[in-house]
Amino acid sequence: MKKTGMLLSLCCLALAAAAQQTEPKSAEQTTPEGTLITTRSFPVERVQNPTNADVYCGGFVSKDVVPNANFVSGGLESPNTTKYANNDLVFLAGHGYQTGQQYEIVRELRDPNRYELFAGQNSMLKAMGQPYSELGRVRIVDTRGKMAVGHVEFSCEPMVPGDIAIPFAEKPAITFHAPEHFDRFMPSNGKASGRIVLAKDFDLLLGTGSKIYMDVGANQGIKVGDYFRAVRTYETDLRDPVDSLSFKASTTDDTQKYPPSIEGRMFTRTKGPSIHVADMPRRAVGEIVVINVTPTTATGMLVFALEDVHVGDQVELDEQ
Repeated sequence: MKKTGMLLSLCCLALAAAAQQTEPKSAEQTTPEGTLITTRSFPVERVQNPTNADVYCGGFVSKDVVPNANFVSGGLESPNTTKYANNDLVFLAGHGYQTGQQYEIVRELRDPNRYELFAGQNSMLKAMGQPYSELGRVRIVDTRGKMAVGHVEFSCEPMVPGDIAIPFAEKPAITFHAPEHFDRFMPSNGKASGRIVLAKDFDLLLGTGSKIYMDVGANQGIKVGDYFRAVRTYETDLRDPVDSLSFKASTTDDTQKYPPSIEGRMFTRTKGPSIHVADMPRRAVGEIVVINVTPTTATGMLVFALEDVHVGDQVELDEQ
């Protein structure tokens, strides 16, 4: 019985130690000067760890155009089947294939809608480079004909004829941080900053797990595993044609003698106090981990979100 009791005590101590390692740092250690820790202003951030599929299916934006000399031309069931996924056999046109070699299949993208999600998005994306999606990986199993035969070992989404084949390269591992308090109103830290210019599948509203493309990269010292904070000012909401409607609605109460005015002008100013949206603190809306970099761009995964993150939101390198 004594041995059993000792074993139970040791197990409890081990569990307690493990719990201490995963719990956020104490308020005394993490509370910035001039703040008070609350569950609303400093919620506990527990990040979603990217999977292998997240890392290898994120896509990228690059100024360096990917050579398209090697590409998918068909498959075992051509022409009846034009989409290929896990365990399919595909035919690859081009040169330089060797048996056993792995190739990544990517797709040069265009947005058929050509609709700007924020003012200046198209020009910013043009400056960043060409967006590509990552579709999967094939291994060369036969090179005896004019076309090589590849076995699809991993697919993110279906490959189709014309998709580009490039030599596969392993990606670096990502280090995840333990749960910690997320400062919703942290002022700018002066570190590398940029913008979410595009999202995977041309999405606008983003949540945990979404992949995004930022206009900062290795030239600014960014590397895989870095964390960025997505932030938004209330001025941004005021300029948005949809979000601004709430600012234009009534915010007062009938019992107020002198109701305030928000951004009051000559004919809309009241006798009450004037509220300037620019004076409101910017708010952090999510946390992003970098899963791929080029010299001028970075692919990130949203690992923690307090609300919808938008294409066009600002990003700033987070201190970890």
